[in-house]
Amino acid sequence: MSQDSGPLTRWVNVERLPPGRGAVTVEASPAECEALARDFGIPGIRDLVGRFDLSGQTSRLAVTGRVEARVTQVCTVSLEPFEAPVREPVDVVFTDTDRLAGTDAEDAEVPDPIVGGRIDFGALTAEFLALGLDPYPRKPGVAFEPVEAGAEPSPFDALRRLRDGPG
Repeated sequence: MSQDSGPLTRWVNVERLPPGRGAVTVEASPAECEALARDFGIPGIRDLVGRFDLSGQTSRLAVTGRVEARVTQVCTVSLEPFEAPVREPVDVVFTDTDRLAGTDAEDAEVPDPIVGGRIDFGALTAEFLALGLDPYPRKPGVAFEPVEAGAEPSPFDALRRLRDGPG
């Protein structure tokens, strides 16, 4: 696997983590935020941080935490850009690729792999940011007002009034 798998990479060697517990924080630079925004097709991302707590052995690592950012998205109703917070909880399990051998994905939930003794916490941050994005963003205060069928006057209303005469 390549060292650079995306616009945000933070490879951590799990064998160098303290035994039993640990923590990893990923803070994206403005350039990384800009590249991620392009990848996600949104106007902007800023203040992207992933905070992760780790527990378990180096062969099976539980990662919990939160990914937070400020994102600029385009309102699906008004088509105006607006800024909103994203706070996405993280709860994943990683295991070394040797333990995945012979695992039937249909029998159980397969953990994410530890590849070459490392985990890319930058890619994990980007993945959970993407999960936290609203697929149909709506600017606060903007309401969708559906058009009601029959609310528009029919072109035959004038003829009906002529035929029916004054009320």
